[in-house]
Amino acid sequence: MALALSSAPTFCHRVLALRSGHARRGIGQVAIDSRSSRKRSAPIVAAVQIGGVTLTREEVVRQDDPTNNVPDSVFSKIGLQLHRRPDHPLGILKNEIYSFFDEKFPAGLFRKFDDLSPVVSVKSNFDDVLVPPDHISRSYNDTYYVDGNTVLRCHTSAHQAQMLRDGLTHFLVTGDVYRRDAIDATHYPVFHQMEGFRVFSESEWKDTGLDGTDLAVKDLKETLEGLAKRLFGNVEMRWIDTYFPFTNPSFELEIFFKEKWLEVLGCGVTEQEILKSNGQSGKVAWAFGLGLERLAMVLFDIPDIRLFWTSDPRFTAQFKAGQLGTKFKPFSKYPPCYKDISFWITDAFTENNLCELVRDVAGDIAEEVSLIDQFTNKKGISSHCYRITYRSMERSLTDEEVNAIQDKVREEVAKQLQVTLR
Repeated sequence: MALALSSAPTFCHRVLALRSGHARRGIGQVAIDSRSSRKRSAPIVAAVQIGGVTLTREEVVRQDDPTNNVPDSVFSKIGLQLHRRPDHPLGILKNEIYSFFDEKFPAGLFRKFDDLSPVVSVKSNFDDVLVPPDHISRSYNDTYYVDGNTVLRCHTSAHQAQMLRDGLTHFLVTGDVYRRDAIDATHYPVFHQMEGFRVFSESEWKDTGLDGTDLAVKDLKETLEGLAKRLFGNVEMRWIDTYFPFTNPSFELEIFFKEKWLEVLGCGVTEQEILKSNGQSGKVAWAFGLGLERLAMVLFDIPDIRLFWTSDPRFTAQFKAGQLGTKFKPFSKYPPCYKDISFWITDAFTENNLCELVRDVAGDIAEEVSLIDQFTNKKGISSHCYRITYRSMERSLTDEEVNAIQDKVREEVAKQLQVTLR
C-alpha cells in the first residue's frame, strides 16, 4: 500500500504525479537519460545478507546490463537495516507501532516482517498493486532497476501480493526502500516505510449492519486515529479524501502538530482486483503506508535526514530503546560551503540525474542541490544554474577539499549529463 516513493513524505506523495501532472519526462526517454548519467565509484562492500539471502554487488550493480542504474553508493546501504536497530530512532518508532498493534488487537494477530530482501520483481513492485503501465514511478529517472524485470523496491507494498497468496490476512511490513530523488534536508535515496494490511471475511461484517467497505473504513480510521494519538498525543486530526490506484476509497490522515497540519500517512480500502488476483475473493481489506523518517524527524526533532545514517556517537548516544519522547540535541553546526554550477541543458537533462551524480561524487556532504536561476536565450536554448550546498555534520570542510569536489562535479556533469558548462 505504501506506494510512497519519497524519503520523508509518506507513500501518497509518489502518486501525486498521477493526479497532478507532475512535470517529469516520459518513461522511455528517461530510461536512456538515466543510464547515460550513471557513475561507478569504488565498491564499499562486495556482498550483503538480508533475511538469510546473500546479495552480491555483481548481482545488484550490473555494469554489463544497460538497464541497470544502481550505483555503488546505494548498494552500500543495502543490509544496514536501520529500522532493526532498537536504539536507533527508526527502530524505536517501529517498535512503538508494533506495541500499539499488539495492545489493540489479539496478541500475534498481525504478523510482522522487517527482514525481507529489497530486490523484487517489476511485477510485484508495480503490476501487483495496480500501478498503471505509464505511471511516472516506473521510470528509470525515479526507480533503481537491477535489470529490465527487477528493481530495488520503491515501497513495502512490493510484498503485498505474495503475502496474500500465502494466506496472510493481517500483517505489518517494514523495510528500506529506494528512490532516485532530490538532495535536501528531507530526501535521501534510501529511506524506510511500514505498510499495514488487514483482511475481513464476509462473516465479520454480515451481522454488523455495515457492508464490507463501510466496516473496513470504520475500522481503518479508528485504528489509525489510535495510532496517531499513541505517537503524537491527543492532537486534532482530519481525514482528507484522495486518490490512489490501489485503494478505493482512499484517505490521508493529517494531524495539527506544532501549529501546523502535518500529513501522517495514506490509506484506504484495497481494490477488489488485488484481493481476487491473490486468493482473497469475497473479502474486503484495508491498507496503510507511512514513512518512518517523516514521522521520526518530527517526533525526535531531527532536522536533517542524513543524520539517520551517521555513526557519530554524538547522535547515536542520544537515543535508547523504548524512549520515543527523546528530542535530538544538535551538536556543533559546521558552516556550509556554497558552490554554483551553470550549464546549457538538453532535452535529456533531468534534475534526478544531476542529484545522483552529485551524491556519487560528494557523498553525504552534499546537503542540498537547488535551482537558483534559469533562462532561455534567443535560440531557444535554456540555461540552469544550481547551487550546491556542501556541509559535513561531523567536521569543518576545507576550501581545498570542497574546490576539488566541485571541480570533479563539473567534470562529471559535462561528461555524463552531456551538457555544456557556462
